[in-house]
Amino acid sequence: MARLLFVHAHPDDETLTCGTTMAHHVAAGDDVHVLTCTLGEEGEVIPADLAHLEGAPGDPLGPWRREELREAMRRLGVVHAVLGEDPASGQLSRYRDSGMAGMPSANHPRAFAGADASEAADLVAGQIRAVRPDVVVTYDEHGGYGHPDHIQTRRVTQAALAALSEEERPSRVFEILTPTSWAREDRGWLREHVPPGAGLTLLSEDEPYPPAVVDDARVTHVVVDPAQVGAQSRALAAHRSQVSVHDGHYALSNQIAARLSGREGFALIDPATGAALGRPAARHTAGVGGAGPGKAGPGGAGPAGAGPGGWAPGLMGETDA
Repeated sequence: MARLLFVHAHPDDETLTCGTTMAHHVAAGDDVHVLTCTLGEEGEVIPADLAHLEGAPGDPLGPWRREELREAMRRLGVVHAVLGEDPASGQLSRYRDSGMAGMPSANHPRAFAGADASEAADLVAGQIRAVRPDVVVTYDEHGGYGHPDHIQTRRVTQAALAALSEEERPSRVFEILTPTSWAREDRGWLREHVPPGAGLTLLSEDEPYPPAVVDDARVTHVVVDPAQVGAQSRALAAHRSQVSVHDGHYALSNQIAARLSGREGFALIDPATGAALGRPAARHTAGVGGAGPGKAGPGGAGPAGAGPGGWAPGLMGETDA
């Protein structure tokens, strides 16, 4: 049994970016944990019946989203914690959502993006010592799409890992990345499957992608398990203040359609430095995320999850150069 820890910025980030992977590992009998750094107090609320929570005095959206996270993780079978949460004192989180870049909320005294990085790293390190994961997963240096809290999450997670002794460090650390070929395929799929009257925006393959969509060659490992889309969708539906879930796709408050593809990409990085380690050996031993050698994976020929980019299948597959 493997133990994995996913470190994320806000409730729902974990399921949006790694829902398939978490569900896959739970189904495989692994011990999966999530650490969330803030409660997402600056989130934009979608349902009209919850609109009173957005921007209200006292930050009621934070506790609401804490409970959404609790339910989502229950549905996935994942153990969860919030950074700095202290049930004895009633503190739900040490840090607060900073909001998007340039928002006044970044000046809040508890804003995560402006937090003392060493203090936050100490808290993350404490969680890693408590969980003792084999694998840690978090964002790339751009935080996926540039959100200040996502960038800070990567920064403090890497600082925490660097501060650990070699014996305490997990053997594998991954950053979350999406191959460009997948991102382009997903936009094409959405145009074919999202009903015209759904009220969602469909992006073309040529419109800009977020920084976490990278050249296929940067991705080293993938988890491809379409059978877990249902589990991911059910968990996402628990985050109903932030996400509207549809058949095979979802949307945030911006109403831009995004596909639930059942595949997620990662790049192996050095646990101590965060430097990219590059691809493992070309031989594709079936990992936890693969369906076995020689079987075609969705969206590409070759070993399941390997695709034309030569990606290693699963987070527990081969990592040696």
